[in-house]
Amino acid sequence: MRKLLGAVAVMALAACNQAKTDNDSNAATANAAAASGAELSLTRLDCGRADFKDMNAFFSDRPGVYPPGPGKVTDSCYLIRHGDKQMVWDTGLPASTKNEAMEGGMTASVDVSLADQLKQLGLKPEDIDIVGISHMHSDHTGQAAQFAKANLIIGRADFDQTKGDKDPFLPWRQAKAGAITFVSGESDVFGDGSVKVLHLPGHTPDHLALLVNLKSGPVLLTGDLYHSTIAREKRSLPPFNTSREQTLQSMDKFEALAKQLGAKVIIQHEPNDISKLPAFPQAAQ
Repeated sequence: MRKLLGAVAVMALAACNQAKTDNDSNAATANAAAASGAELSLTRLDCGRADFKDMNAFFSDRPGVYPPGPGKVTDSCYLIRHGDKQMVWDTGLPASTKNEAMEGGMTASVDVSLADQLKQLGLKPEDIDIVGISHMHSDHTGQAAQFAKANLIIGRADFDQTKGDKDPFLPWRQAKAGAITFVSGESDVFGDGSVKVLHLPGHTPDHLALLVNLKSGPVLLTGDLYHSTIAREKRSLPPFNTSREQTLQSMDKFEALAKQLGAKVIIQHEPNDISKLPAFPQAAQ
């Protein structure tokens, strides 16, 4: 019995030590920006909204995930300030979108452009150093071209598949813009662990998400890994995803990281997640 109790005590101590190691590691990562001396903040930008006649038909590859009938999603983009560097994550629907009927029973609209919102924050599009794109769909790339002086972060396959008449990345493709970073694993944007781009394919071939390690705690921006809280809870995905298997694997990877970090998860299309960050023009620190 004494040997058994001794073994249990050793195991408990080891578990505590491992938990402390994990917590110390997470704390070090979360405070990376502070350690580097760079102020870090995250501001939510309004990039539009969309109404759907049938949420389940559009967003789920199996019946009964969403309540019957219509629903709506928001289109959120973000400004990350890192010291004197400025980064925009996703660029939303085209600024000209006004009650526009689109395929799949979707009607979309934009009330205010990214440029006008940045102006309220004392910035112009040419002040943006980096533009990160979660994936190739037009509700995330619609205003990208106005940031042509910025360096572009994107998955290569998604970049390759946007070629054509409405190419949102034409300035970069013509080498008339900033450099391009293609992400196929994990990319440390500022080199101090404060902002990381995560490769989570499945929704599109090279879909990406973003980790922002604020002083107040880490924040994970999902891209379109999930489109709603329901999708996250029920592990549901749209029928048009590139790969169901890859999407589920990416969900597993994302959830493991969120749990490890104790991160605040923000689903970019979920209206209820807007309130997880301060209301514009305020920023999370």
